Amino acid sequence: MPAPKPTATAKDRLEYAIFVTLVSLLRVLPFRQRSALMAWIMSRVIAPLAGYTKRVHQNLDLIWPDMPRAEHNALVTSVTRHTGRTICELFSPKDLTRMAKETPLTGPGLAALQEAQKAGKPAIVISGHFGNYDIVRAALINEGFHVGGLYRRMNNTLIHKFYLNNISTIGTPLFERGRPGLGAMLRHLKEGGTLAALIDVRVNNGVPLPFLGQPALTATSMAELALRYEATLVPVYGIRSADAEHFTTYLDTAIPLTDPETMTRALNTSLEARVRENPEQWFWIHNRWKGGTGG
Repeated sequence: MPAPKPTATAKDRLEYAIFVTLVSLLRVLPFRQRSALMAWIMSRVIAPLAGYTKRVHQNLDLIWPDMPRAEHNALVTSVTRHTGRTICELFSPKDLTRMAKETPLTGPGLAALQEAQKAGKPAIVISGHFGNYDIVRAALINEGFHVGGLYRRMNNTLIHKFYLNNISTIGTPLFERGRPGLGAMLRHLKEGGTLAALIDVRVNNGVPLPFLGQPALTATSMAELALRYEATLVPVYGIRSADAEHFTTYLDTAIPLTDPETMTRALNTSLEARVRENPEQWFWIHNRWKGGTGG
């Protein structure tokens, strides 16, 4: 029997009402002003109240303990502002799709994906909570790739439905991580589709692999899928420009199919390089290193 669907609690309903009201009010504004306001609200209101600012401070202290305090504090502000802009974009799917159409695909991984597509072979594109990962998914769809996105269910079932409706506008199919979406996801790969997924979420049963100099519990499942289906595996990134309103994409060199741990290490290394170049664009709010053996 299928697992019963989670029901919304009173707290869920209150959070949903506040969230949707905020999003609805913001949508009255033109996109540029909406994005800037959401950056301010996240940095000055939501992040401090929700404990996100504290988490960013803790993670930066772990990874770069010698960073000058003024630089550290400025980075915390930049991280939370970037997070606000990304949230605004994910809940503005028409604007995100428009931006993706204006953002060309670049990097050595593009040729590898085009070759896989021409041969009818599956591909897996991997990113992290860096820049705006859905810019690349939307740009690939715009270029004719059959991209299915893998997503993680949110704790608040009402906000989750709202989120899913928005990202569905960018493109489908979408597959829920775990048993609910497994069958459809595997069929998508068997049929030569492209799967988009994120690598930088901590999983309790993950392998402790280095990320920014500290062990982080990391799932090797995407590498295992690539080996199972001989899929082309490419790290991809949507990098926010200095003006905060445009993007560039970078499709890194395809990862050789060797073994799951080696491949996942390579994915971590690729993402790590992007984070070191633009640390303000990574989601330092995650408790990424919890459960490792470092820090």
